[in-house]
Amino acid sequence: MAVSLTGTRISAVALPWFVLVTTGSATQTGLVAFFQMAPYVVVKAFTGPLVDRIGPRPVSWTTDLVSAAAAAMVPLLHALHLLSFPLLLVLVAVIGAARGPGDLAKEVMVPEAAERGGVPLERATGLSGVIERLASTVGPAVGGSLVALLGPLTGLVVNAGCFALGSVIIGLALPRGMGHATEEALSQEDETGPGYWRRFGEGFTFLRGEPLLLTIIVMVGITNLLDAAINAVLIPVWARESGNGPTAIGLMGSVMGAAAVAGSLIAAAAAHRLNRRVVLLAGFLLAGAPRFLILAFDAPLWVVLTVFAVSGFGAGFINPVLGAVLFERVPRRMLGRVNALGDSLGWAGIPLGGLLAGAAVAAVGLAPVLLVCGTVYFLTTNLTGLRPEWREMDRTGGRGSLKPRSKEDASQGGVDVATGEQHHGVECRAEGGRSLQA
Repeated sequence: MAVSLTGTRISAVALPWFVLVTTGSATQTGLVAFFQMAPYVVVKAFTGPLVDRIGPRPVSWTTDLVSAAAAAMVPLLHALHLLSFPLLLVLVAVIGAARGPGDLAKEVMVPEAAERGGVPLERATGLSGVIERLASTVGPAVGGSLVALLGPLTGLVVNAGCFALGSVIIGLALPRGMGHATEEALSQEDETGPGYWRRFGEGFTFLRGEPLLLTIIVMVGITNLLDAAINAVLIPVWARESGNGPTAIGLMGSVMGAAAVAGSLIAAAAAHRLNRRVVLLAGFLLAGAPRFLILAFDAPLWVVLTVFAVSGFGAGFINPVLGAVLFERVPRRMLGRVNALGDSLGWAGIPLGGLLAGAAVAAVGLAPVLLVCGTVYFLTTNLTGLRPEWREMDRTGGRGSLKPRSKEDASQGGVDVATGEQHHGVECRAEGGRSLQA
């Protein structure tokens, strides 16, 4: 996860800057973001049943290899003067289509890692959040430095190398059965519905019966659209108009990522003892609107970096809570399809984020767009937190409990997290993308 995410964060600086300086168009920069994220969302939605059936390990290393090949073609074709803008859109679409199932495959192996390590889910998701935040710290710093010193294409070469190395690590280091559902669960699934579309429909049916997860999905879908807008278009445009350049983009991402690492470490150690709703709402309050508003007021760079550090600290607490809620409520054998559907719905706005932001900036300018986005972010996260189903987050028994339950208890409803079986009675990423993690 660390290797592939670091490559993605480097690309998040290098690719928009490459398009912006070669075309001079915020609209085309947003279009590239759309062509990368739309395939990501669509392909990820439909590969959930395949990940459940084939297993996440082979899906992960093969898709990383495809991503590496497509990413390497961008600088190669540009060096040969063969890279047209339509061809660039095709290549970023291939990268996005491969990254969707690749990211999903890594996510669904987290509960098994928690079991093997004997730690609470909040701690496991917190530690995976630390890895993501570390990548968000190192990646932008490296990406910004590479772009400033050697040009954006160098960053894309490093991105391709990270994808290739991630494929090798997954293929060689993990046990072959890592992430597979138990044989008992697979045999039960074969008896009830072995077909792809039957398994796909089960994911939809499961989500429809989970108001809490559906509410989180809608909220995260809106915030992801806004995060995509600020990362793909608004920050690069701000960096160019303010004269701070790509180095500032890297600094902002690294400062936010470093603070998020601190938040994630605290969450990994203590989140399972804290009130989940309070932690989540406070995290979103810090992580969201302040970033947009500070850029709108033409503040000095040191003030911008301070605000991004505070936002990063708040963001570090979000994923451990959202990840634990998901993994507690979804049967292990269905993690792939439910996580894929939830992520895809939560990420559905990301392809539009850069596209809409580019068009809006071209129409009314940067500052009004930043103000509107910050206001919408604030209202979305705070109004959602008032909904009654959010009280279910803090239940210590039944659904949402980490404690294994007896068969008698399980018959009353919920999910037995010890076996991963559903008894009738459900992640959600910032920075260009929250899974159902933020």
